[in-house]
Amino acid sequence: QVHVVESGGGLVQTGGSLRLSCVVSGGTFNTYTMAWFRKAPGKVRDFVAAINWSLWPALERSYADSMKGRSTISRDNAKNTVYLQMNGLKPEDTAVYYCAAVAGRNIRTTAQGFTYWGQGTQVTVSS
Repeated sequence: QVHVVESGGGLVQTGGSLRLSCVVSGGTFNTYTMAWFRKAPGKVRDFVAAINWSLWPALERSYADSMKGRSTISRDNAKNTVYLQMNGLKPEDTAVYYCAAVAGRNIRTTAQGFTYWGQGTQVTVSS
């Protein structure tokens, strides 16, 4: 079965950076659309970023408005890994970050659209 494992979270100060990693095993990673979501205490699981696997045309990426300009989602199919580089972190970015996968090429931005999920990695931004 498909297994998803996140890593790279930690404690950073406001303005700092983190790169989260998500390794997928047991499935055909290069045919999955991948995404990151996050859940802060007392809030719903919100969309962060997504990336599909299309080569022609070019890979499609999507970002939450709060992430545009300071985050980059990327993937390395040789490593079955998707990354989320986050810069200029803010206290409101504090959350558990989850990696999600679904078979298909269409970008989607809702949690219900994804089939496979990791257990999350904690990101804490101090003020």
